[in-house]
This record gives sequence, C-alpha cells and structure tokens, in this order.
Amino acid sequence: MLKVSGLTRRYGDLTAVDNVSFTIDKGEIVGLLGHNGAGKTTIMKMISGYLEPDQGVITVDDLDLAVEPTRVQRGLGYLPENLPVYPEMLVADYLDYAADLKGLQEPEKTAEIKRAIAATHIDAKLLAPIATLSRGYQQRVGVAQAILGQPQLLILDEPTNGLDPEQTQQMRRLIRELAREATVILSTHIMQEVAALCSRVLMLHAGRLAVDEQLADLQRTNHLRVATRLPLDQTDTLVTLSGVASVTPMDSANTDHPGIHTFRVRLTDDGDEQVVSAALAEALVQAGHGLYRLQPETRDLERLFRDVNESQYQQESPGNAA
Repeated sequence: MLKVSGLTRRYGDLTAVDNVSFTIDKGEIVGLLGHNGAGKTTIMKMISGYLEPDQGVITVDDLDLAVEPTRVQRGLGYLPENLPVYPEMLVADYLDYAADLKGLQEPEKTAEIKRAIAATHIDAKLLAPIATLSRGYQQRVGVAQAILGQPQLLILDEPTNGLDPEQTQQMRRLIRELAREATVILSTHIMQEVAALCSRVLMLHAGRLAVDEQLADLQRTNHLRVATRLPLDQTDTLVTLSGVASVTPMDSANTDHPGIHTFRVRLTDDGDEQVVSAALAEALVQAGHGLYRLQPETRDLERLFRDVNESQYQQESPGNAA
C-alpha cells in the first residue's frame, strides 16, 4: 500500500528526517510516535505531497508520488493537527469547498459529502459557522473533509487532541470504522490512543526510525506473573517445566491473603507462552498449591517511549526483553 524508502529532508543544516524507510500494508492502523522535533510531522507532510523530500521515494499502490502526485493525492486523506479552516464558513459550505478541491464531480460529490457527514455525525451542525463549534466538532469536521472521496490512505495528526473522554471514545470508534476500508497513519503523543487503536508502532528519534514493531510484540516481555501458595523454597519444581528459564519471587507474602506469593516466570527463547501457562497451571493445581493469578507481563509503552528519547532503547528479542 504505502512504501517509504530512504526518506530524507533537511532544513538548512538541520536534518529533520534522516534516511527513514518503512512499508505499511492495507488495513493497518499504524502509530507514528515521537517528541516534538522528532520528524513525524515532516514525514506526514512529505507523504501527503505538501513537502518534497531531499532524498528518497514514496509510493502508494505502486504509484510514485514524485512522478504522479495528482493521482496519489486523490487517494489520500489528511487531517493536520491544526486544520486550516475558514472560521466564518458554514460546515456545509466548507465540506462543499473541500470536495471541490479534491476534484469530486456530481453526483459523486453530493454522495460523498452525505457519507462523510453520516460517518462523523455532524449533521446537527451543518448550518453552524465553524468558529462556533466545540473542539470536538471541529475535529469531526476535519475528519469529514479527510475522508471525502473514500481515500485509501488516511493521515491523522493528533485526532483526539483537546477532546473530552466521550468525544475521544467517539473518535476512536470512527477511526476503527475508517480502517475497515483504508490504511491509517495515526500521529499522537498519547500512549493510550496507541494502545487502543494501533496494531503497529513507528517510533522516531532525532529524525531517525528507532522502532518499527507490532504493538503486541513490542509490549511482550517473555515473562509471566503467577500468584500461588507455592512455598518460596520450592520454585525448583516449576523451573523443571519445559519452556521455563527461571522463577523469581516478587514479594515475600500477600498481606491480604497470607501464604499467597507472586512469582515472575521467565520463559526460554523458544518457550510458548500458552503452552507454558497451561503447564504451570496444571503443575500448581495438581500439587495442591492453587492458582490465583496467571498473566503475561507486558512492557510499559510510555516507559519505552521515554527510553527511546533518552537513547537508551535497544531492539531486543522477546526472550531478552526485561
């Protein structure tokens, strides 16, 4: 769907984007993360055709953006963080204007405006000037213009910024619905949005791509947490199980439930999480120790984000992750 190869952009002596490459398949919701100045906005502007790269190639459905910009841009929808709208325009007039800019012709134009209105639930505000809208409704208007023409690639920059919790939930539902028909690049500083929506993470640091991983793999640590009445001096019985590398007590005792201990179980590099979990449960129950909790241990996304920006993160295999 989208292929970015060796993308570089400089502003004088500053290299804002430095040799970035990645591929995004159809139907993915990909989180593009990074602190201010990391290069994510520059990348989005280059993908949209607003900026030209100094080096590198961008293709969408095998169309080279530099060679066929108009054809590529017809298949794009872009919501910048601060949408440049005309505050005095009515919502209906603005969407009509946006449809004209996208080259939509009747009867497709009217049909697309109606579809965008229905998808974003802004019908109650069609005759309101944009300046009178709440932040949430302005964001919906921005999404509505972005999805006109049913683009195959949507670029959304901070789509939930400034929204209240209810509006955030509505926006999340809308993005999931849009992803059924389009590929979505979601740029945000909010880690909860990444966890709630994205299947994959691209993390930038100082203009370079520091992380490109599936979210599930990124959060996996190859450890399990187990709560049981197993005595602290009998962990050897679990270490002998296939797929278990080590068992470490996490606390001395559970004060609310005396005798229950929590253990951290590290899997071997080839240990299967589900297989090991089943074996642990069976061994503990059969030995009469009971099983009160058994869950995978996950890596904290905010901590990873912080480590990347402190240049401490190194790509790890799940078996080596801490």
